[in-house]
Amino acid sequence: MSETFALVPLPVMGGFAALCLGMVLTPGPNMAYLVSRSICQGRGAGLVSLLGVATGFVAFLTATVLGLAAMLKALPLAFEIIRWAGAAYLAWLAWNALRPGGHSPFQVRDLPPDGPWRLYSMGLLTNLLNPKAAMLYLSLLPQFIDPARGSVLVQGLTLGAMQIIISLSVNAIFILVAGEIARFLSGRPLWARVQRMVMGSVLAGLAAHMAINR
Repeated sequence: MSETFALVPLPVMGGFAALCLGMVLTPGPNMAYLVSRSICQGRGAGLVSLLGVATGFVAFLTATVLGLAAMLKALPLAFEIIRWAGAAYLAWLAWNALRPGGHSPFQVRDLPPDGPWRLYSMGLLTNLLNPKAAMLYLSLLPQFIDPARGSVLVQGLTLGAMQIIISLSVNAIFILVAGEIARFLSGRPLWARVQRMVMGSVLAGLAAHMAINR
């Protein structure tokens, strides 16, 4: 344990934890799917879907520590494609929230009941196609790793494990309270509109930041 903290100092872990918390609180594909699934099929279905999301994070982490991030840095065009695709997707989510008649992740969507394997696979697929998750692991996580501190593998696994714990904990809370939040917003149109505008504005800002900053 002490060796791990020596490789990843507490200030670095704290900074990365704050980044991970901010990203998981920003509305995106994972939140929208998990909340909708929980409202339509119950908390158990949402938690099974969350297992698929967790598997997606493990896949991203494995690819990162095996050097995929380094490969993308060596191929600037590939990184630019990912960056612009992610920015475009976040902008599309922002438009869906801000446009007249738009919706928020806590708005009920009709999803047909699915079995456990389908729930798991849909959660996995949603996360694998999530530009926020890809950018977090392929672009942001490597910036918190310093080869001078020691094993790059241990640093990557430590930071990745912390991100997964934060993401699963926050999303589990959303799953458990999704119904209550949806009922609260449905009975208060003004609150629902304010929440949708705030979420849409955050998404738009994140999309602009991703597009402008290299």
